[in-house]
Amino acid sequence: MKKIRLSGYIEVPREDLEAVESELPNHIALTHQEVGCITFTVTQDSNNPYRFDVYEEFTDKSAFEKHQGRVKASHWGKVTQQVERFYTISEE
Repeated sequence: MKKIRLSGYIEVPREDLEAVESELPNHIALTHQEVGCITFTVTQDSNNPYRFDVYEEFTDKSAFEKHQGRVKASHWGKVTQQVERFYTISEE
């Protein structure tokens, strides 16, 4: 099985920043608990508070797809509906 890697960033609209910052620790904690999560980081850019750098690795495509499904159905999915995502997804 091939490991899945996602890297990139999100841009958060000004009106959603507070909700995103508030929910981010919970989102990170829940993701770290997922089966197949190898690493998961979301870091607010020090120069641009509306940009968050994202890096994640999952053991395989199935684990990654389960993560994506959980995210869409979660509170994080709701507070980030208006977020623009700029990702690269690769398999190793």
